[in-house]
Amino acid sequence: MNDPNRDRRPDPDALLALTEDGRRGRLKVFVGAAPGVGKTYAMLQNARRLKAEGQDVLIGLIETHGRAETAALTEGLDMLPRRVVEHRGRKIEDFDLDAALARAPKLIVVDELAHTNAPESRHPKRWQDVEDLLDAGVDVWTALNIQHLESLADVVSRVTGVVVRETVPDSVLQKAHDVVLVDITPAELIERLNEGKVYLPETAKRATQKFFTPSNLTALRELALRRTADRVDDQMVNYLRQNAIEGPWETSDYLLVCVGADKGAEIVVRAAGRLATRLNAAWIVVHAERPGHEETDPARLKRLDSALHLAERLGADTRRLIAPEKVGEILRLARRENVTQIVVGRPRKSLWRRLTGAGFVAALADQAPDIALHVVNTPEPPPEKRALAVVRPARLWTGLGAAAVAVTLAVGVGQALTLALDLPNLSMVFLLAVLGCSATFGLWSAVAASFISFLAYNFFFIQPVHTFTVAEPQEVLSLLVFLIVAVLTGSLAGRVHDQAKAASQRAQNIASLYDFSRKLAGAARLDDVLWASVTHLHRAQGGPVVLLLPQEGEVQLQSAWPPDRELSAGEISAAQWAFEKQEFSGWRTNTLPNLAMQFRPLLSPRGAVGVCGFVPKSTEAPLSPEQERELAALLEQMALAIDRSLLIGEAVRAAALEDNEKLRTTLLSSLSHDLRTPLSSITGAVTTLRQFGAQMPERDRDDLLASIEEETARLARFVANLLDMSRIESGALKLRRDYIEPADSVRAAAERIKKTFPRFRIETSVARDLPFIRADAQMLEQVLFNLLDNAHKYGGEAGAIIHARSEGEVVVISVTDDGPGVKPADLSRIFEKFYRGGRADGRKAGTGLGLSICKGLVEAMGGTIEAQSPAARRRGTRILLRFPAARMKVEST
Repeated sequence: MNDPNRDRRPDPDALLALTEDGRRGRLKVFVGAAPGVGKTYAMLQNARRLKAEGQDVLIGLIETHGRAETAALTEGLDMLPRRVVEHRGRKIEDFDLDAALARAPKLIVVDELAHTNAPESRHPKRWQDVEDLLDAGVDVWTALNIQHLESLADVVSRVTGVVVRETVPDSVLQKAHDVVLVDITPAELIERLNEGKVYLPETAKRATQKFFTPSNLTALRELALRRTADRVDDQMVNYLRQNAIEGPWETSDYLLVCVGADKGAEIVVRAAGRLATRLNAAWIVVHAERPGHEETDPARLKRLDSALHLAERLGADTRRLIAPEKVGEILRLARRENVTQIVVGRPRKSLWRRLTGAGFVAALADQAPDIALHVVNTPEPPPEKRALAVVRPARLWTGLGAAAVAVTLAVGVGQALTLALDLPNLSMVFLLAVLGCSATFGLWSAVAASFISFLAYNFFFIQPVHTFTVAEPQEVLSLLVFLIVAVLTGSLAGRVHDQAKAASQRAQNIASLYDFSRKLAGAARLDDVLWASVTHLHRAQGGPVVLLLPQEGEVQLQSAWPPDRELSAGEISAAQWAFEKQEFSGWRTNTLPNLAMQFRPLLSPRGAVGVCGFVPKSTEAPLSPEQERELAALLEQMALAIDRSLLIGEAVRAAALEDNEKLRTTLLSSLSHDLRTPLSSITGAVTTLRQFGAQMPERDRDDLLASIEEETARLARFVANLLDMSRIESGALKLRRDYIEPADSVRAAAERIKKTFPRFRIETSVARDLPFIRADAQMLEQVLFNLLDNAHKYGGEAGAIIHARSEGEVVVISVTDDGPGVKPADLSRIFEKFYRGGRADGRKAGTGLGLSICKGLVEAMGGTIEAQSPAARRRGTRILLRFPAARMKVEST
């Protein structure tokens, strides 16, 4: 029978998720509708069973709430001692995360997942401690009441009348490997409560009157059952995808949620989170603003920041948009991201909107008929007085004063024109004053100038003058038209002024970013990049800035402004967390939020390359959208520059390793060739002597023995060269700096080379009265011998000339051969290790160490070495040695 799923392949994303899960610990959550249903009891029962089977089980933290049945189940299980924290004169016992990570059990039981940790803990919430344990590969069992889920907090508050303050992100439950629903009926739970099995009698009595009512428990039970069913459905879908089983699921939806800075923003986010969970859909939360109209009120900014952080905790992506036309920009994003549904809050209807039906929601419905629109009912907020809050008092009074002065000048100009000319209408003069105020001081000054101009024009230039009455009816219409035109032109010009100011600020930010990019582009060394980064970020943020880079897995402070800035143990922990988790930590985050400094990972295409910590200008309010964008751009540039510097360092090290590898390969090749050749000659001669020595003539035996002697000397020279090079490079070479006569070393080297190569012709020429030099006689002889040996290799039996002379205060010794010479391009390379020139027939000679050893020895004795080619008659090579002349000190007697 044909299998319909035979040709199907597992879903790659599902398999990737399965692979990633294999690297983390497994999370098992015992979910209940309310306290007292038996979650902790069920956890301990299962833990005891695993302990009996021989598994490593540790009780990290259990809250028995005085229940004897629960406490009895902990007997015989390993208990982790609690951490004691002193806070405001009180001792608080809490879960010890560091001890649990150090113990690293196979399974740890941590009760009350939604609990808030003690002050100064690593994380403010216990569910974050559980995440650390899971990342460390430890399996965790925990318990959770359904009302503590973040997306259900507002629903539970409306149903029960109790505000839920401790919450857990829905993503924690979604990522759990197993969810166990511990359920009993409301009647059984109330009975347990009355019997004192949940709370103490007085507490139980108050609970039955407020929270533990049949209606509340029934609603909570339904929420628990529904959410557990959704989780089971998700597990089933993952199983089908991982095993390539064809299912009936549709293409998933994608939600876009529009939020503002009003009080209903969090309600909209939670409602959208519940909808996304039910639809099993991804979602994105967007806040849009017009240029020049960014939020500046601290209270509204705080509400907006809280709503966006809530969305991130619930698993949504967040965006902030700046666009002249909000609806169009949101719909462009929706179509680009393939959004299928849009969620908005119910807008507050103004009189104009009630009459015209216009508004944000109506525009979305009209311009996007193909996208489903959900309107969430939110409590009607009281009218907010935002106008004056936007303008600082000092700026407002300055604008009003400027308006009064401008209208006064307009009145003076109008009076002067009236005396000089017979003008029927002077309204343009006052419009000029309005435009001047709008262009200089903005919207509010323009509006004030419009109304003052209206009154002044009526008082001074409309009959009867010096009164606010109007004699002619047409003058009333003229005044009204003037007022409308003045307000409109002033408003438009003021808005243009505000937008121009905002554009100027953005241009300054762009110029600052460009300047920063140029500095980073010109900084090649890592220290220069770090210093440029901290100084620029300090100017941008106004507070202390630190940069930390990883060293052997631990972040270390590398650069700071002020330079003497030090980090506390808590700040180091927050920076390490930001680097490892690639998340924000510190100020206004979920990890060590009590710190004054916020740490952000520096992310490059290769991952986190470091951590940046900064103290904002104001710790009372979150960063504005403009500050967030500027900071994100700076950190991105910093990450790329640091990564580039690290790559340059790695490239240099890789090049050095490559050079070392080449040298090693060359050395091995040289050893294999230069050792094999003489050894082969020696082995052949010895074998011949052993087998045929008695039958061979005396002359042939002498030739073989001479060959053995010659090849042995060659091997000895080769090994000596290797040892000399090793001692030169390691600094272990010890030289004697004595007063010596160069002529003695020249004669000794010539005699030694004649013994080695009897047919090699040597000519020596030593000037008379040659001054002494300070050197090592034995080493100088070795240098000259190496040079003569090199001349024999490349010049053959034609011979060489060794000459010593004096040039002022310098003694010059030269060795000249009659070989083919060296190419001009290779003159600078012949002193490199393992560089070997070729003969005329193409064969290579030597090991390439002789001249390199000469260079090291000569420089160690305080001299210099140089090669010249051609030497004479367009042939040959001349090696020049130069040593400073030394005058002997003669002591008088």
